[in-house]
Amino acid sequence: MCGIAGYYRLPVAPEESRPLLQRMIGTLAHRGPDGNGTYIDGDVGLAHSRLSIIDVEGGRQPLCNEDGSVWITFNGEIFNYVELREELIARGHVFKTRSDTEVIVHLYEERGPDCVELLNGDFAFAIWDRNRQRLMLARDRAGVRPIYYAERDGALAFASEVKALLEVPGVEAEVDPIALDQMFTFWFPLAPRTPFKDISELPPAHVLIASTHGVTTRRYWDFTYPDAAQDRPVSAAEEARLTEEVRTLLLDAVRIRLRADVPIGAYLSGGLDSSITTAAIREFVPEQLHSFSVAFETAEYDESVFQEEMVAALGLRHSVTVCRDEDIAGILPELIQHTERPIMRTAPAPMMLLSRLVRENGTKVVMTGEGADEVFAGYDVFKEAKVRRFCAAQPGSRLRPLLLRKLYPYMPRMQGQSQRYLEAFFGGQASLDDPLYSHLPRFRTSSAAKGFFSADLRASIGDYDAVADLRDRLPADFTRWHPLSQSQYLESAYLLPGYILSSQGDRVGMANAVEGRFPFLDHRLIELAARIPPRLKLKGLTEKHILRRSIEDLLPEGIAKRTKQPYRAPESRAFLRSRVGAAVLDHMSPANVEAAGYFDSTLVQKLVTKCDKLSSTGFRDNLAFVGILSTQVWHETFVNGLTGKRGMAVARQMMNDWRSGTSAATPGSP
Repeated sequence: MCGIAGYYRLPVAPEESRPLLQRMIGTLAHRGPDGNGTYIDGDVGLAHSRLSIIDVEGGRQPLCNEDGSVWITFNGEIFNYVELREELIARGHVFKTRSDTEVIVHLYEERGPDCVELLNGDFAFAIWDRNRQRLMLARDRAGVRPIYYAERDGALAFASEVKALLEVPGVEAEVDPIALDQMFTFWFPLAPRTPFKDISELPPAHVLIASTHGVTTRRYWDFTYPDAAQDRPVSAAEEARLTEEVRTLLLDAVRIRLRADVPIGAYLSGGLDSSITTAAIREFVPEQLHSFSVAFETAEYDESVFQEEMVAALGLRHSVTVCRDEDIAGILPELIQHTERPIMRTAPAPMMLLSRLVRENGTKVVMTGEGADEVFAGYDVFKEAKVRRFCAAQPGSRLRPLLLRKLYPYMPRMQGQSQRYLEAFFGGQASLDDPLYSHLPRFRTSSAAKGFFSADLRASIGDYDAVADLRDRLPADFTRWHPLSQSQYLESAYLLPGYILSSQGDRVGMANAVEGRFPFLDHRLIELAARIPPRLKLKGLTEKHILRRSIEDLLPEGIAKRTKQPYRAPESRAFLRSRVGAAVLDHMSPANVEAAGYFDSTLVQKLVTKCDKLSSTGFRDNLAFVGILSTQVWHETFVNGLTGKRGMAVARQMMNDWRSGTSAATPGSP
């Protein structure tokens, strides 16, 4: 995993080209602390900061083919590179390294931009084709690895993170009001839009081509599902066959993700998905595996008892970081420096502390369970939509709405609400025919935070409708899919890359130069799971039924049958009841809120007072609180010019102000 940057046809003086590339890649040193390099060819420049994982000695970049006509700067891993390399050698290609990077170069020689279709991996790369005078950018199918670009008058700059683009003359940090509206609706901006005006994100599964003919993008892959009309009962024999296919392919996805020249660890939350990946690794790694977990001092969020059960069952070497409320408050400025966008939940903060623990233990790569909930229907939103549809089929029933109490058992405030409230909240006004039916309650709850927007921001947004915009982006055959498949698409194609793999994945891992690998996002497994009948994924109200069956012999029974408990972290209370909260909360002071101009300062102060007085704050208020606070921090960090090394220094100093000098990490062993 690395950082990449570069430009195409920028109006830069020759003597400024290399200093510019060095400044750009210098902002990404945290992604690749093991070395850096640059390449310049006229008005084209490529730069690379390296985290060495495969071919540690020989895989330096930018890298080229035999005659120097094709150059690449690459971020990510190609997990099927061994097989591709053998095929390319058999066809006469000559390799000078053992790296997976060089496989892409030779594959591009044969297939051009279509080379991405043969890659099984997590990647973002740029290829400069000297003969065709063409720059190509590409991003992996699920959107694991990021790539951003700024384009004007045929000139283009690109990078793994926005902060590198802000080193380019003429690229400024200015808020995009529409993106802010989207984030306060969906928790993320709809790609290619970013929080930064005139800075774009290459969407997942897309290729960009820049040439003298202009800049174009195209999609090369998408999540897709069978028509609902094909859904039918499944025989026991067919279920058994599909179960075995899932197991075989999942284990193979884990096997090829163990390819590395450095040790690989595992994240272990105590939930089903991370337990599966950890147990699967033990099928291939005979030596003791190092696993890593977050524990919380607050029992409501802590899953350490389940983590310890897996550690004992698999004989793991285990390390834990204990997350306190003040840890979340203290790390927020540094977190926003890396996410480069406001966040609506605090969940990324403990993940950043976890990646720090991994790095402190000398590990660069961890296997994780992300993607299982999207691919095999594990989220509560899927069960919620099923119950809502069930109730809507008989609106006069008194018994059916009682099922609503089976939802969100881990949320005491929700369980304490009256039956009438639950029916009104989950029923809403959504039409069963609305393609966004499953997610409209979430969008409605999140959008309530937009009530804090200032008059000026509202005027900038105008009559834009984020939900209508999302409807217009859905695939043409979306309405023919089963309702569960529709819900899965919304999670997989939007929330997964927009939030889970970004703010809670790549950015918090690479902040500490730690690469995450995701077996459940192997595109072969995604495509297999999409073909599996919905009733085998969500069976009754049992999530991930077929996945549980496929690996039940690898896990302790209590873990294999455990109900989904989403990963959460303390939110407003972390800033209102910790000794470092006051310094961070200053970003929400009336003066700072008015200076930024995004929110109504009077309403914001009422929210802070409300959250401070309540012993337990509800989901809606917490979401608004974190969204507003993180937007204020984002504004100070980027729009007010604290980007780059100075911004990192400021953020780290704030961390040092509250850290006692000893790490919160407490390694242990079974």
